Amino acid sequence: MARASRNAGSEEEPWVDAAVGAVDGIRVGIGGWTFAPWRDNFYPAGLVQRRELEFASRHLSTIEINGTYYRAQSEATYASWRVQVPDGFVFSAKAPMRIVQAKKLAATGYQVEDFVGGIAALGDRLGPIVWQFERSLDHGDLAAFLEALPRQARGQRIRHVLDVRDRDSANARLPALAREHGVALVFADTDAHPSFADVTADFVYARLMRSHEDVASGYPAAELDAWARRARQWAQGGEPGDLPRLDPGHAPPVQPREVFINFIGAAKARNPAAAMALLRRLRD
Repeated sequence: MARASRNAGSEEEPWVDAAVGAVDGIRVGIGGWTFAPWRDNFYPAGLVQRRELEFASRHLSTIEINGTYYRAQSEATYASWRVQVPDGFVFSAKAPMRIVQAKKLAATGYQVEDFVGGIAALGDRLGPIVWQFERSLDHGDLAAFLEALPRQARGQRIRHVLDVRDRDSANARLPALAREHGVALVFADTDAHPSFADVTADFVYARLMRSHEDVASGYPAAELDAWARRARQWAQGGEPGDLPRLDPGHAPPVQPREVFINFIGAAKARNPAAAMALLRRLRD
C-alpha cells in the first residue's frame, strides 16, 4: 500500500493506515471524491486536495469514478489512483459519454476496447464499469454491444452494469438480456429514473439517490436500517421483497453476491455521512 504522506501513521493522521474493505461482501461508497462542501463536513480541516482520495478511500470501501463519463484518463492517472487507495478498496467507473451516446452501440468496439484497456491499469482496484444510457435503446443493438464487451483485460476480470434511464427501454426484456450476457442492472433509489431491482449477475449495484440536506446522516436512521437489511439479503443470495422488479416472475440463483452501494446525487453534501452510517450498521 502506497503512502502519500510524510506523516503516514502519525498521531495527527491516524487514518493513513486505515482500510474499510468489504463487509460480508458489501461495499459502500459515494460518487467521486472532489466536492467543495465535503471539505467542511468530511475531509479534515487543512487537508490538501491532492490527498482527498487517500482520505476518502480509508473511510469508504468503494467510490464510483464520475470523471470518466466525460473523458477517459491516462493510464498514468489510473495507476496513480491505484496506489493512493488501500488494499481491499475497489473503484467502479462510468463509461465514457461518447460511447453510450453513440447512435449504433454495436459499432463502438474499438472505443470500448481502448477505454477498458486503459482503465484496467487500476488492476485489482477496478470493480464494475457502469454503462449509463439516457436514451431509448434498440434491444438488438444492445445485445450485440453486450456480446462484444470485454470480460478480461490485463489479467483482470472486467464486470459490467447497465444504468438504463429511458422508461420505454426499461421493460421485461431488459433483465432477460442482462442475464444472458452476465451483466448487472443498476437499482436506482429515485423517482427521477426507472427503479427496478432485478438481479441478473453475480453482483448487485445500487445507487441510493434520496439523501436529505436536513438529515445529518443523509438518510434517516430507519431508512439506513432498511438498506442494511436489503444489502445483507443481496449478499447472502436473496432478493429484498419490498423493491420493484421488471420481471418479478424470475428467481435468480441463490448464491453469495458482491454488493456495491453508492450514495449519489440528491443532497450530495450528506452522502459521505450516509455511506459511513450504513457501513457502521453493516459492521454491527
